[in-house]
Amino acid sequence: MTQADESTLAYTNLQPDDIFETLDDLGYVCNGRFLALNSYENRVYKLGIDDADDIVVKFYRPGRWSDDAIREEHEFTIELEHQEIPVVSPISIDDETLFKTGPFRLAVYPCRGGRAPDLDNDKQLRQLGRFVGRMHLVGETREFEYRPRVDIESYGLASRDFLLDEAFIPDEMCDVYDSIADLVIDGVERCSERAGSFREIRLHADFHPGNVLIAGEAFHIVDLDDARSGPAVQDLWMFMSGDRDEQTPQLTALLEGYQEFRPFDARELHLVEALRSLRIMHYAAWIARRWGDPAFKQAFPWFNARRYWDEHILALREQVALMQEAPLEWRDY
Repeated sequence: MTQADESTLAYTNLQPDDIFETLDDLGYVCNGRFLALNSYENRVYKLGIDDADDIVVKFYRPGRWSDDAIREEHEFTIELEHQEIPVVSPISIDDETLFKTGPFRLAVYPCRGGRAPDLDNDKQLRQLGRFVGRMHLVGETREFEYRPRVDIESYGLASRDFLLDEAFIPDEMCDVYDSIADLVIDGVERCSERAGSFREIRLHADFHPGNVLIAGEAFHIVDLDDARSGPAVQDLWMFMSGDRDEQTPQLTALLEGYQEFRPFDARELHLVEALRSLRIMHYAAWIARRWGDPAFKQAFPWFNARRYWDEHILALREQVALMQEAPLEWRDY
């Protein structure tokens, strides 16, 4: 068995005793309080510590990111924190944030609680827009070296090819899926052409309501694990939901806050439905790539059912139509 296989096996079979022993090696004495948090890509736990605040520990999935890519995400998060942006950054011990013990790689975070933002609350959306604008001021100061981009190739083409090549789609639906996926890719390319050239910057890249916690008046931005380079609107569109009439005021509130700190290029609005389409494709392929992990079979038991693929193809058809419509309207007053 290779070292990579051993790490994967240890990760898949991670037990509480492994977690406690690993944290003990880092100097944390756990008091027995233990809670698995809602994370599938990595293993994330809230732990009670003797005579100290609770912590959150993240065990990284083997093979997903290189050490350099993980450290680059940590460095970006710490940059944001130094600018007083309310991100939850990893705890440093002896100037290190990525720890290795036995077969595991992990990071430790302070524990922050709260609820998801209310997308109908203009005040909260404006505040989120301010935070995103400030994050992007930091994000544009330099480029990622080790982390990938939000792009058609990795989110769209690679996702389509993996699902077809690995036979996750029912045989009788492969031709239909292949055809609609091609239409989606064509639509994304046309949206990109309408948007024209835009600047790619360092992003959170997975910024959605589940990655913002609000406690009283305090905001906490969490989980930059999927940080990538891409267009600024990638960190905004997931806070818009509903039909066009519902999304327009949400967009207005977000950009009112955003523009207090950084100009927004309205041409990027052509990318909103394109990015949504790519995320739908990427999400399906993400589950498929992790299907060998028993945790995924438990969390997504409907994934390999015919009904899921019917709904997936229908969602892609709807996206093809949406990408043909005019973008959301917004005026930069």
